[in-house]
Amino acid sequence: MTPGLHVRNLNKNFGGIVVAKNICLDLRPGDRKALIGPNGAGKTTFANLLTGVLTPSSGDITLDGVDLRRLPEPKRVKVGVAKTFQITTLFRRMTVRENLRLPILEREGMTVGLLRPADSYPRVEDEIDHLLGEFNLERHAGRIVEELAYGQQRLLELALTLALNPRILVLDEPAAGVPASDSHLISEAIARLPQDLAVLIIEHDMKLVFEVARSIIVLVNGEILTEGTPAEIAADQRVRDLYLGARHD
Repeated sequence: MTPGLHVRNLNKNFGGIVVAKNICLDLRPGDRKALIGPNGAGKTTFANLLTGVLTPSSGDITLDGVDLRRLPEPKRVKVGVAKTFQITTLFRRMTVRENLRLPILEREGMTVGLLRPADSYPRVEDEIDHLLGEFNLERHAGRIVEELAYGQQRLLELALTLALNPRILVLDEPAAGVPASDSHLISEAIARLPQDLAVLIIEHDMKLVFEVARSIIVLVNGEILTEGTPAEIAADQRVRDLYLGARHD
């Protein structure tokens, strides 16, 4: 059995409207893949099928041979499939450190019936320090989230998702809303992710995609048009006509 996430002949329709058609995809440990396509191509729908927000009409989704189709979103997180969102989902009136502490305590089963202060677990605090360092957030640890620049909030969201110890990470437009001057923070953070983590990036920012992805999947009208290396995708006339235009001449 090949380890990783495997999608075979995945279909989703709402009545007579088909939004995902015969999608086949593999995400193996260490993969850095991007999913691109024009608006309405079905990218977010596909991400929601992977993470359990939506249930497929037919097809298979397995992780190391385990069938995920009937697992709801919280249980998929538990087995290792996590997703960030286009709009940050943070506790904006809590500090950066407090935000990071919550998913770690939840992951370790320490949030129910907490009989000691939340910050009194050295192992948890050490992990928070590690995440702060990985995402260059150390000097912001005590700041309230709503005081942070938006790019820093996106980094915190990424760190928070990583605190769940995912094996499959779906990044839903990680650069959305981030000023161009700060977009390098996102690409640098993705480059620092654990090497054995499988990452699927859904993104409109082609500069970011071509910087971080080793393989690019093009989705059109709910179907995969093609998959290839960044060089192959940039040279594909069908992709250029449909999506890239002249931006990569």
